[in-house]
Amino acid sequence: MSTIRVTITDAKGSAPREAGTAMLVHPNHIDGTIGGGALEWEAMRIARNMLQTGAPKAQHPFPLGPSLGQCCGGAVTLDFEATETLPTSPQTPLWVWGAGHVGRALIHSLSPLPGLALTWIDTAADRFPQDIPSLDPTSVHRAIATDPPKLMPHAPIDAHHLILTYSHDIDLALCHAALSRGFASCGVIGSATKWNRFRKRLRLLGHGDTEISRITCPIGDPSLGKHPQAIAIGVAATLLGGQMLQESAQRSGGTGGT
Repeated sequence: MSTIRVTITDAKGSAPREAGTAMLVHPNHIDGTIGGGALEWEAMRIARNMLQTGAPKAQHPFPLGPSLGQCCGGAVTLDFEATETLPTSPQTPLWVWGAGHVGRALIHSLSPLPGLALTWIDTAADRFPQDIPSLDPTSVHRAIATDPPKLMPHAPIDAHHLILTYSHDIDLALCHAALSRGFASCGVIGSATKWNRFRKRLRLLGHGDTEISRITCPIGDPSLGKHPQAIAIGVAATLLGGQMLQESAQRSGGTGGT
């Protein structure tokens, strides 16, 4: 027995994470998080004591009050079980088209969020960075496509797309391909002028205004500025605000590390 899985099985009132959230406690580190703070430290202490004593299962209720040095006001129940895995569930597919500065900032910001299956596409291997700090290479599938629009028909019909390649022509072709394929949501980086041109071109390619209006341009929150990380923060906030990641997080329980 080398790990204990800690799962929130019940959460009432104000709590750091929802029921179903889980983490794995190893002797010297953890995978995942149940919200941090005093609750997580106490859970780690209990789990590591179980590793030492060989206890396979336990359950503990925790009022989130003064006894834990917290003022959340809620209560959670934690299940402890000797196992090597975190629970798995369907994830939301998100395809990021482009590995430039904005694409890198997006992957850096989005990859730690739970419930996402990230696919990152560009035209050549050398367009991807050698490494991104804190990026788990197992959480992102990198795909090389010399002609990216030809890859679009392979995307799940319920995928979310962020289009931000180095080429306006590729961006337009990807918008055309996405409209032809179907999607859950689609956003493209650009200015109002770029998007007006794209609208006209997409109409000529046979798409109606209602279809075209499903594509968001620009992505993110323009009020935050044009810095790549500012764009990434705006995109992440938009996705979270649209409940996409919240619902996925509830299904997956979250992943991470500390």
